[in-house]
Amino acid sequence: MIPPALLLVGHGTRDESGAEAFRAFVRQLGEQNPGLPVGGGFIELSPPPLADSVAELVRQGVRSFAAVPMVLVSAGHAKGDIPAALAREAQRHPGTTHTYGRPLGPHPGLLTILERRLNEVLGDDDRSGTTVLLVGRGSTDPDANAEIYKVARLLWEGRGYASVETAFVSLAAPDVPAGLERCRKLGAGRIVVLPYFLFTGILPDRVRAQAAEWAAAHPETEVRQADVIGPEPELADLVMERYRETLKGDLRMNCDSCVYRVELPGFEDRVGMPQQPHHHPDDPSGDSSDGHGHHAHSH
Repeated sequence: MIPPALLLVGHGTRDESGAEAFRAFVRQLGEQNPGLPVGGGFIELSPPPLADSVAELVRQGVRSFAAVPMVLVSAGHAKGDIPAALAREAQRHPGTTHTYGRPLGPHPGLLTILERRLNEVLGDDDRSGTTVLLVGRGSTDPDANAEIYKVARLLWEGRGYASVETAFVSLAAPDVPAGLERCRKLGAGRIVVLPYFLFTGILPDRVRAQAAEWAAAHPETEVRQADVIGPEPELADLVMERYRETLKGDLRMNCDSCVYRVELPGFEDRVGMPQQPHHHPDDPSGDSSDGHGHHAHSH
């Protein structure tokens, strides 16, 4: 009997090094778990498309998939795009079944990695004189943005930093320069910019460039830049934890503050909104509808 395959699903990036980091991580998990079929694909922007990865696993005899979204927060991609892409693959491969796991964060293993990234740039320097600016991707989903604040609070608790502040690189305020300015006004003499991203890519590069530009204009404030999370052992362990959790069906998605279920101020029109897949240029179907005649939105 072939066990359910571990299927890692990424959003995709136009940055080749970021895409290769994802592919290398998929290979790493396959090597670390002999006997377990492991595959990974993207829903857009970079190869391999999810369809190719699923097709290859099906050729190997896989009929059951446990899909783990390689995203840190539950925003539109985790709530809508990835489930829609998995549903499309189930239609393409009759007789296959998919279960769907939770996003990765926040999780103690990720906090361990984030602290490691801070230690790499701080060394023995005093934590009480250090303000951390945690920078998330940013979303139009307030629940997803709130998750970044939760990570910041969890990172601050018990670790001795002066403060852990929050900013976003796109779609949400405060942006990186505004986040750095907030830290300065709070009296920060040393700021460490900590990107909350799994792998390198266009957005983490943008964080780095914006932080460097702000630092050049504010020489009185010391700004250091930490690295992205990367393929650390804790990340591999977390993905396997999500895989096992998916098989057990012990999934607890956060629905208490989901814009599709709860009327949040300014987002009332989202309640009950159907989730439709993107049209993805890399998708071999070449069809811009969701299979029911409804045209999906695209980037």
